[in-house]
Amino acid sequence: MNFLFRQHQRTFKPHRNIPEGTKQHDLMRHAQNTLGSGNLRLAVQLPEGEDLNEWIAVNIVDFFNQINMLYGTITEFCTEITCVLMTAGPKYEYHWADGQTIKKPIKCSAPRYTDYLMSWVQDQLDDEMIFPSKIGVPFPKNFLSISKTILKRLFRVYAHIYHQHFKEVVMLKEEAHLNTSFKHFVYFIQEFSLVEKKELAPLQELIDRLTTKDH
Repeated sequence: MNFLFRQHQRTFKPHRNIPEGTKQHDLMRHAQNTLGSGNLRLAVQLPEGEDLNEWIAVNIVDFFNQINMLYGTITEFCTEITCVLMTAGPKYEYHWADGQTIKKPIKCSAPRYTDYLMSWVQDQLDDEMIFPSKIGVPFPKNFLSISKTILKRLFRVYAHIYHQHFKEVVMLKEEAHLNTSFKHFVYFIQEFSLVEKKELAPLQELIDRLTTKDH
């Protein structure tokens, strides 16, 4: 049973490729080009004349895929035995609830929590009513609220990796990749006020350290 769960847990599929010729594909290309310049503050800014919801949607897909990949590198170290609870250091513990199948928050291991979380995000991304892929289909009125919940939850995976698995990240020589990805994420959520400051508390010291260099 545990083996099956671990196998399932390793195989999150990257989100659908954004089709060429669509607005979202152009935005994704713009994001990649500005990221290439190395200026992360500039890279997160809304391109002139573009729709904020489209921009948030494209970036959420990107962060989901990045976090998926980063977590994938440390799954052998993040197990039911090593990470009995989903924590971010000694002060922060996360319990899972999605408001639908699991309404009351439950304690669970970090790999199980991450599996619930990533599967839940994948479901949101695959829902055409929330993340429309066709041109001209409007985003729902509560899109910003859903986006904030997704980003708040994705942050928890970064927090767990930094607090519980940074040693393994360094061993795998992935720390530069992790730091760049997280810094990009932080600038993005700061630019559009998408995650409350109190939610960022487990990594506030790191956030200050990573971002002060660029002031």
